[in-house]
Amino acid sequence: MRERYTETLKQLENEVLDLGMLCEKAIMKTYRLLISSELRDQQVSEINALEKEIDTKEHSVEAICIQLLLRQQPLATDLRRISAALKMVTDMERIGDQATDIAEILQTGSIDVPVEGIRISEMAEFTMNMVNRSVESYINRDLKLAQEVIESDDVLDNLFLEVRKSLNDDDGRFTSDQILDLLMIAKYYERIGDHATNIAEWVEFSLTGIHRDGGEIYDVFGLK
Repeated sequence: MRERYTETLKQLENEVLDLGMLCEKAIMKTYRLLISSELRDQQVSEINALEKEIDTKEHSVEAICIQLLLRQQPLATDLRRISAALKMVTDMERIGDQATDIAEILQTGSIDVPVEGIRISEMAEFTMNMVNRSVESYINRDLKLAQEVIESDDVLDNLFLEVRKSLNDDDGRFTSDQILDLLMIAKYYERIGDHATNIAEWVEFSLTGIHRDGGEIYDVFGLK
């Protein structure tokens, strides 16, 4: 019985890792759309396919978590780890949705690529790195790395503010429609960063038992 339990926990970690990699791929493809129009329709189609894979993988992780919670009744650290994964996959699913939204804007909007003169492609790279490190911190039980991801959200917020200011002060490089589309894309990247931060906060919770909202495990999940 214990061996089966350990195997299922390992399966959970592998599924979370796979889900994180799918999210990274989706963000990477939005980055490629920002720097080149080559194979645009194919890239968008691949992002849409990844979004569906992310949804499927989310359900798989949820099923494993519920199986562990109901059949194995884990305690202490394992309970926090499983519960954190159940929360994390919601943020990962939303990352997939937002990558799809970015792809739709770049496919149907008025933006000419490569986008130059603003730091929006840096936002794409930064969010991809945040997602990668947040998932890595979960797999490796790395509290320091999780906290670094949480702190790095301020860097992304500052990048967003810089992009917004550049668009507000635009000297005619972009049309009004392009400015609106670029601002929306930048906002989506900022939200992806927020989701990566949420993931890292749940990793922190899984390792410490305290969430940043101040609640312990029973408070966070409404079990008191």
